[in-house]
Amino acid sequence: MNFQAIKSIYLFEMARTGRTLIQSIASPVISTSLYFVVFGSAIGSRIQEVNGINYGSFIVPGLIMLSLLTESISNASFGIYFPKFTGTMYEILAAPISMVEIVIGFVGAAATKSLILGILMLGTSSLFVPIQIQHPFLMVFFLVLTCISFSLFGFLIGIWADGFEKLQLIPMLVITPLVFLGGSFYSIHMLPSFWKTISLFNPVLYLVSGFRWSFYEISDVSIEVSLVTICCFLIACILTLKWIAKTGYRIKK
Repeated sequence: MNFQAIKSIYLFEMARTGRTLIQSIASPVISTSLYFVVFGSAIGSRIQEVNGINYGSFIVPGLIMLSLLTESISNASFGIYFPKFTGTMYEILAAPISMVEIVIGFVGAAATKSLILGILMLGTSSLFVPIQIQHPFLMVFFLVLTCISFSLFGFLIGIWADGFEKLQLIPMLVITPLVFLGGSFYSIHMLPSFWKTISLFNPVLYLVSGFRWSFYEISDVSIEVSLVTICCFLIACILTLKWIAKTGYRIKK
């Protein structure tokens, strides 16, 4: 394992965050604050509690998950796409470094950024509403696993994309709607039976529910199913990356 190469890629990607601090960190934190102002005033005044939890506190896990998913994908996809766009990817491939080490460097940096963002958002949320974390170790586990899984997914998008517009295609048109419709701001038990059944086909629902369970021990689906869902998604991303490494799809061709 070429740890020096992994370190170089990792530190370079982390340094890029420092150069775009407002876009990478400040913007999502400010957006979270605005969510509390808007949802807390407009909806919180009408929905006092959900499953015995204050509405403002109830939406905290959903808000964090929304940002984690979008930022993990965005950071990882841009991180690998930009070297392809500038042509420096060939220099990386020519270096004595394997595909596994490239993935660890880029995905590790993207996951670290998202994890830092998640912690900052958790701290920001606590300034607006009371938060109780019933299972802190499980919360951290979900946080880390989600960051890694969706950073891997973003890495795949960055490899697949052949233009900047495609980098935003899946996050904006697929991931964000799924998060909003995945029980981030409500419980699916509040929906009519038909839409409740439809929501069960949304994979993001299981991530949000599992993450919320670690806070308040309430969820729309069982915690076991949530854990299996995120683990299956992680395995699917790893298998896809293994295929890309073997075929050189959109990297060597």
